[in-house]
Amino acid sequence: MLYWLRSRPFGQQILLLAMICDPIGFATGYLLEPSLGLEPIMGGVYGLVAASLPVSFWILTQQN
Repeated sequence: MLYWLRSRPFGQQILLLAMICDPIGFATGYLLEPSLGLEPIMGGVYGLVAASLPVSFWILTQQN
């Protein structure tokens, strides 16, 4: 999959990564944070922030 992703233009790479990471991050935060004593929506927000880290790392590694 990594080769397939790298063969796409850079804009499509970022869009695809965001479409994969953001829903997973939101759902994970939404479901796990209430067990830590936070509101579910705040957990979703924290999950989105955490999901942006792999996308940011991908951008940094693609800079030449």
